[in-house]
Amino acid sequence: MKYTASRLSEGNKLFPAQIIVENTGITIKIPGFFSGDETSVAYDSISAVEIDTPLIGFSTIRFYHNGNKVEAHGFSKSDAKEIKNAIENGRSKGRS
Repeated sequence: MKYTASRLSEGNKLFPAQIIVENTGITIKIPGFFSGDETSVAYDSISAVEIDTPLIGFSTIRFYHNGNKVEAHGFSKSDAKEIKNAIENGRSKGRS
């Protein structure tokens, strides 16, 4: 499943962030004008997922893996919750 940040959110006007949820993990793409950042993370290496959902505005998602933090901003509340649930389901499948 592919989730794309809203172009109306700060920092996503030209090149919106994307999160791709796959069977083995997630890929976070934070594009930029001259460069971008793409990170692929396996479910078993994700230690935590946090979501900041303000009353008005767009959500921020933070992933912690192997001591690193990856952050993406501009997702709807429902998309952020779906992403978090997919990651938690992937993590629990890896443990069983």
